[in-house]
Amino acid sequence: MSAAQHSQCFAAWYSHCPGLKVLSPYSAEDAKGLIKAAIRDPNPVVVLESELMYGKTMELSDEAQRDDWVTPIGKAKIEREGTDVTIVTFSRPVGLALEAAELLEKEDGLSVEVLNLRTIRPMDKQAIIDSVKKTNRLISVEEGWPQSGVGAEIAGIIMESEAFDYLDAPVERVTMADLPMPYATNLEEATLPQVKDIVAAVRRTGRRQLPS
Repeated sequence: MSAAQHSQCFAAWYSHCPGLKVLSPYSAEDAKGLIKAAIRDPNPVVVLESELMYGKTMELSDEAQRDDWVTPIGKAKIEREGTDVTIVTFSRPVGLALEAAELLEKEDGLSVEVLNLRTIRPMDKQAIIDSVKKTNRLISVEEGWPQSGVGAEIAGIIMESEAFDYLDAPVERVTMADLPMPYATNLEEATLPQVKDIVAAVRRTGRRQLPS
């Protein structure tokens, strides 16, 4: 179990439990607003932080610096508007998805929408559905394992909603490798999703079609 605790994403583990609220911030604004919301909430709340984000510097908007700034639990945020494909993600991979979106716009002319979940449970299902109905393609990105992961839940939401009829290609998941998290930095990097993996998934999804 000690290896599993090293830089490991526990979002799927905690969000599996009824009664728990599970928050996973990406930005400094997310963290400030969600932690404040968690403190005020009368229910048990788990706030998951990525230790790989501790060295990152981010600016806070004037609005977020107000004392009454609170991020609503259960409300996703569109970090980047797009029309060709939706990337749904949370925590550190939001930044990777934004980098991938910039690259894909420059090299492929693709308009990529990046949706930051912020809350894993309760998940903002409507935000995911609305985005897929707009872009017709969906990729989930997470740093957890593929088996029973958050991406699997996102795919299930689409399969069970009206958004399924809007899909032009199968849903695709980008996850960490299906093995215990290694300690070595170079192996950790090879295990976790990178920008190139997201770019490859978007390009692959763009070529695929659902059978008619």
